[in-house]
Amino acid sequence: MKPTVAPFPTTRLRRMRQSPALRRLARENTLTVDDLIWPVFVMDGKDDETPVASMPGVTRKTIDRVVKAAKEAHALGIPAICIFPYTDMAARTEDCALAWSPDNISNQAIRAIKDAVPEIAVMTDIALDPYNINGHDGFVEDGEIVNDRTVDALVKMAIAQAEAGADILGPSDMMDGRIAAIRAALESGGHQNVTILSYTAKYASSFYGPFRDAVGASSALTGDKKTYQMDPGNSDEALRLVERDLNEGADMVMVKPGMPYLDICRRVKDSFGVPTYAYQVSGEYAMVQAAAQNGWLDHDAVMLESLLCFKRAGCDGILTYFAPAVAKILNN
Repeated sequence: MKPTVAPFPTTRLRRMRQSPALRRLARENTLTVDDLIWPVFVMDGKDDETPVASMPGVTRKTIDRVVKAAKEAHALGIPAICIFPYTDMAARTEDCALAWSPDNISNQAIRAIKDAVPEIAVMTDIALDPYNINGHDGFVEDGEIVNDRTVDALVKMAIAQAEAGADILGPSDMMDGRIAAIRAALESGGHQNVTILSYTAKYASSFYGPFRDAVGASSALTGDKKTYQMDPGNSDEALRLVERDLNEGADMVMVKPGMPYLDICRRVKDSFGVPTYAYQVSGEYAMVQAAAQNGWLDHDAVMLESLLCFKRAGCDGILTYFAPAVAKILNN
């Protein structure tokens, strides 16, 4: 039933905005540290980090420094950290065999974090692009990104990450059938409690550029990803993808990018009522940072407002590079 509002002056909606206390009492959505997942980039080496030029304040870190970052995140109350590997071009191949090696940089980082900070949840990325000489999320055959052969590789990736101690697997490839295949392999391999946060509605977006710089994929990518990532003009398709991934065994679903697709977040949450996440991607982060550095925006105010938007749109959590900065503000 649609609520009715008495006419003015019986109803003065400004009454509930008169003071910080009243505004807090009436606030419908609240951002907390519990809503944050911090994406970090890991690279080879020791006690070192390299700035990502297109993402001010973000660096690629060696494993020991990623462990320090995990300790910082845990101290701030951030519940999860997500690992993305930077792989040198010389180590990338067409067969992508490094992707499921138990000793690749991601799996080493998982073990190191879980050894040092077992309480924090470690999320991973499942896609072939950090290891693929072609820069694509799947195998390329005669110019086509092939589906089924790629799914077989993603399953091997998932098992290697689960065996390393990952808590949350994040298939970001957008291949058909990969959630069912990964879930079946986890069940049969004794990893029943490993959760899947599926990149269910991942759009072929122009907002990913700085991320590709961070993982070294910009120069590697041949062509585009439009044959497997979603068309930005589509909305109903996202709901079909969510339903499919849930039926195949996903525990949580994600919309990516974030703010340009808040309508998708809202539709997903309203339609399914499942744990729903969004990724505030590198381009969104870079725009806020660049504008703030030029004095055009209040950095902290815009950062917090942008994340609150996700909660209003129905998200249960957000992957954001702002996570430690936000946590420090919220904790104070």
